Amino acid sequence: MPELPEVEVVRRGLERWVAHRTVADAEVLHPRAVRRHIAGADDFAHRLKGHRIGVPSRRGKYLWLPLEDTGQSILAHLGMSGQLLVQPQGSPDEKHLRIRVRFADEFATELRFVDQRTFGGLSLHDSTADGLPDVIAHIARDPLDPLFDDEAFHQALRRKRSTIKRALLDQSLISGVGNIYADEALWRARVHYERPTAGFTRPRTAELLGHVRDVMTAALAVGGTSFDSLYVNVNGESGYFDRSLDAYGREGLPCKRCGTPMRRRPWMNRSSYFCPRCQRPPRVSS
Repeated sequence: MPELPEVEVVRRGLERWVAHRTVADAEVLHPRAVRRHIAGADDFAHRLKGHRIGVPSRRGKYLWLPLEDTGQSILAHLGMSGQLLVQPQGSPDEKHLRIRVRFADEFATELRFVDQRTFGGLSLHDSTADGLPDVIAHIARDPLDPLFDDEAFHQALRRKRSTIKRALLDQSLISGVGNIYADEALWRARVHYERPTAGFTRPRTAELLGHVRDVMTAALAVGGTSFDSLYVNVNGESGYFDRSLDAYGREGLPCKRCGTPMRRRPWMNRSSYFCPRCQRPPRVSS
């Protein structure tokens, strides 16, 4: 699933190519793509028609397009393979095209939602006073948000009494961090993924947050991380931060810091990649 850098790359592309355009019509080509819109495909298409799209927004991994003067937003769930593409009108349809949005202007491009695995989709939701779709109002701010509260995060981390990687992936504590960037930040901070959060000091929390921000900023600069053709920006281009990864996916390769072979361990139906020398596991209490 795309994490903060990948979703932000898509958001920026939508801001450039879709913001402030009026919807002429929308076409739903697969009902699963709007399954989260309870009223169904016809209602979804009808509610978009004639409305102007505002500036696309994001919180963590969540992306939405506000409809101006309606108090509603189109929430995009990219899932495992969802793509929002801006394509020339009349260009061949993608094999897994699910939704098409045409605009009432002279620009000969349209917005397409393509999703091979159909885990993602678009849905329309009322907006909160803060401008978020109401279904994601509980999501915490992300570490690149200027209003992210470092001290509040530290206090929540201490109260959580969990382990650090679980906390980093808890979207109610800090949003936007997924498996890839958690492993990368923890490697940079020399912290094992099972380190208890209760023992984190303020300096340790601040250091880790700094690494989270640094790795995400670096990923943003090169378009995010693409391991296959399923994650692309609105122009269909892949990011290439995978070439700069220090931990994730590097099982058996030498640690870039100390040369020790990197390890992979199963973790919560995922994998955790770490250096057994630089990121020593916490001591188990007897």
